[in-house]
Amino acid sequence: MSTGSGADSVPAPTHHDTTQNTSASPRRTSPRTSSMFSSLKIRNYRLFFFGQVISNIGTWMQRIAQDWLVLSLTGSSAAVGITTALQFLPMLLLGLYGGVLVDRLPKRPTLLVTQTSMAVSGLALAALTLTGQVRVWHVYLAALAVGLATVVDNPARQSFVSEMVGPKQLPNAVSLNSANFQSARLIGPAVAGLMITGVGTGWAFLANGLSFLAPIIGLLLMRARELHVVERTPRGRGQLREGLRHVAGRPELLWPIVLVGFVGTFGFNFPVWLSAYAEDVFHSGAGAYSLFNTVVAVGSLTGALLAARRRAARLRVLLTAAAAFGLLEIVAALAPSYGLFVLLMAPIGIFGLTVNVTANTAVQMATDPAMRGRVMALFMMVFVGGTPLGAPLVGWITDTYGARVGFAFGGAVSLAAAGVIGLILTRAGGMRLSFGWHHGHPRVGLVPRERREEPAAL
Repeated sequence: MSTGSGADSVPAPTHHDTTQNTSASPRRTSPRTSSMFSSLKIRNYRLFFFGQVISNIGTWMQRIAQDWLVLSLTGSSAAVGITTALQFLPMLLLGLYGGVLVDRLPKRPTLLVTQTSMAVSGLALAALTLTGQVRVWHVYLAALAVGLATVVDNPARQSFVSEMVGPKQLPNAVSLNSANFQSARLIGPAVAGLMITGVGTGWAFLANGLSFLAPIIGLLLMRARELHVVERTPRGRGQLREGLRHVAGRPELLWPIVLVGFVGTFGFNFPVWLSAYAEDVFHSGAGAYSLFNTVVAVGSLTGALLAARRRAARLRVLLTAAAAFGLLEIVAALAPSYGLFVLLMAPIGIFGLTVNVTANTAVQMATDPAMRGRVMALFMMVFVGGTPLGAPLVGWITDTYGARVGFAFGGAVSLAAAGVIGLILTRAGGMRLSFGWHHGHPRVGLVPRERREEPAAL
């Protein structure tokens, strides 16, 4: 059943998945929650998940080692920025074309190619570094190669999740993917730091290159007959425009992507704000900056695990989380003490991750599977590509008016976006806000708007 723009939940799409589900029938659960790790019961997804655990840790190790190597080779922070831009700009510039390719290609073989290419990049950089031949342009080239592979790899991985688990387990699987990434974000940099100081950056690159063996072996061991196969889109003209029209004509797709764009561009500039708070507000140095980031990451991991218990991606959860995220950033911007600021980083991480996971799941569930590659490419392009665009503006505001104003600005934009998009969705769905009491507690909900009786014609 497809509702055009209801603001309560995302409908199950009507599509042409060819499903061969051999798993046992699911346990009886609450309609709102499910087992936190239920999708891991599916063998194909279990292989994928644990392969990604190892690969993501290696990826975080390479990010840290890559930045450190460039800084040691050049002594320039601008050179580090160029490396980051080369890795992320391909997704911003070419992401939509990557989505078109993903819809045309079989997902598992495509991922084997992209994962192998990223492994080769890491191993080549390891060889150059360990032999003492590495130059900064080698690092630039490796970062660009990874960025180009990501253009296809990212939407392919996002789309392939639904083929492994099917629509019922998709919300849980998307949440576990985010928990996977956040866990690696905690472990990878710590391991990279020990390896760089102990044996050198080259070994961190080598570890990353070898870490891709885990997802590659997992993909090879999967049982093709247990996949929820989606019919591929034949090659044709105008497929990019077709994907954009598909999103533009579906409010339940368009507005979550717009919301994620605003939140990602203006609300996720933590490197800018947290470094400024550590240095300029609390005068606590690098130790405080590391602590701030760690607490945000712990909150994000908690948010991902909590999201894994929800069986449906409700748009009201998305809007509430985005509003809470923006409001908490404003409160943190005004926090008078170091301790309170640290404590607020955890719920900010929880709600920020809830926005990302809920929007991701909502968009995937509401998308025609034949369009999923293009739609998820647009989603990732907006979310990942927005931050580099917003960072200069947010950085200028922070430098000019102070860290508190910069942080509050990002929160205010996120809060305003949640409010405006919430109003648009409720009006489009013929809904209105309802305020009341339930067992002595205030309750806010959405109810159908009453239609006024037209006066009879005289």
